[in-house]
Amino acid sequence: MDILSAYRELGSYRAAAALCGTTHRTVRHVVERQGRPPVERPPRPKTTDPLGVLIAGRVRATDGRISAKRLLPVCRAAGYTGSARHLRRAVAAAKADWRRDRRVYRPWQPAPDEHLAIDWGSEGPLHVFCAVLPWSRWRFVRCALDESQATTLAMLAECFELLGGVPAVVLADRMGCLKGGVVANVVVPAPGYLAFAAHYGFRPDFCEAADPESKGVVEHLVGYAKADLLVPGAPFTDLATANTAAIAWCAEVNGAVHSETSAIPAERLVAERQLLRALPSLRPAPAPTATRTVDTLRTVRFASARYSVPGAFIGRRVDLLVAGAEIVISAAGAEIARHRLVGPGEMALTDAHYGGPARTPVRAIRPRTPAEIAFLGLGPIAASFLRAAAASGASRLGS
Repeated sequence: MDILSAYRELGSYRAAAALCGTTHRTVRHVVERQGRPPVERPPRPKTTDPLGVLIAGRVRATDGRISAKRLLPVCRAAGYTGSARHLRRAVAAAKADWRRDRRVYRPWQPAPDEHLAIDWGSEGPLHVFCAVLPWSRWRFVRCALDESQATTLAMLAECFELLGGVPAVVLADRMGCLKGGVVANVVVPAPGYLAFAAHYGFRPDFCEAADPESKGVVEHLVGYAKADLLVPGAPFTDLATANTAAIAWCAEVNGAVHSETSAIPAERLVAERQLLRALPSLRPAPAPTATRTVDTLRTVRFASARYSVPGAFIGRRVDLLVAGAEIVISAAGAEIARHRLVGPGEMALTDAHYGGPARTPVRAIRPRTPAEIAFLGLGPIAASFLRAAAASGASRLGS
């Protein structure tokens, strides 16, 4: 029984106190306070109040990433004399206010057949390609050894074949393998990606730079695949084993009820597939990764490395295609050279492109004075003697 109810029944401070296990003075205070409005005490000033503008400005300027530890010296210089603990509380409150007003979040309402979101992730030596249809939440995950354009397009082609059609838009991160350039924050797709998109009939689109929140549906899938597929199954002995596990994992998650839609993605895909664009009859030929002009050294530069080609192609444009650990150079659709990829600053040269193996430079001996002509007329031994004498520092023939 509470104090007020006991007092109303017994009518005595001491009797109510004995029943509630407290003192009569406490009962009297509670009863007297019952009829009075609550006292609103003014907030006590804090040592961090004069720094509110400074803290809020630093939080806003760093997009909420600055820590109280790094702000403490700045606040000390501004006259703050309080503890680091109080400053941490003030910074946490400023970050909470900043997050609330930073941007307006609105749920994405995807439509069937509208988007396919793709992204790359990595875990150890493996790279994981992830794609998801936002409406049906059907997921596609495969592993690879690189994130090149050829690998990405091959993954997309396999994804389309499993979907049984092509969506209207493929939304990608600003991955370098698909990006040809950026003009006024507008991404220009790479030529090979444009040709691939035209072959399948979808429109390539790219997310905002440095804004993972604009593609959370696929970012979540990347994290989910790494945590639920790659980490528990590691280490994989080879790429084929990893992809076998990825296929089984996709079948498992696409056959389970999705928490957001309360439906099975594989069943929703059946309905969405009716709206997808038809697949072309054949896969396109691998698009070139880049195009280059052959220089006078009979080489082309790619990723700050040089690769040789036959001399007949000097001054001509050639196509470069990265295929796994190799680079294939072709002209007019015909392969003219193939090299293993090398690091920046290195060269991959083929002796046949230069008429044979590299020769050691030999400086010709050209006699000018009668004495030099007479001496070198003695034969090859005289030339050998002259080279040895020059190496020892002799500047003229003896008389």
